[in-house]
Amino acid sequence: MSRNNSKNKIDWFIINQVRQMRMAQHLSQDDIALHLNISKGYIGHIESPKFPAKYNTAHLNELAKLFKCSPRDFLPEKPF
Repeated sequence: MSRNNSKNKIDWFIINQVRQMRMAQHLSQDDIALHLNISKGYIGHIESPKFPAKYNTAHLNELAKLFKCSPRDFLPEKPF
C-alpha cells in the first residue's frame, strides 16, 4: 500500500500564509528553521512542490508565537 504524500490545497494555503508572513517580516527560511529547531533545508522542502514536507500543528503553534498571531491565522476562513 502506498501513501499519497503530495500537498493538497489546504497544505498550500498554509505554506503560502507562512511564506507571506515570513517575507513581510524579512525573515529567511533559515530564520524559520532556527525558530522551529529543524534543519535549514526542511523549510525549503516545505515550500517546494517537489517534496512532501509540510508544517504540522506544533510548527504552526510555534510560528504563531514568532509572528505574534493565532495559529488560526494560517488557515482559510472557509473550507475548500
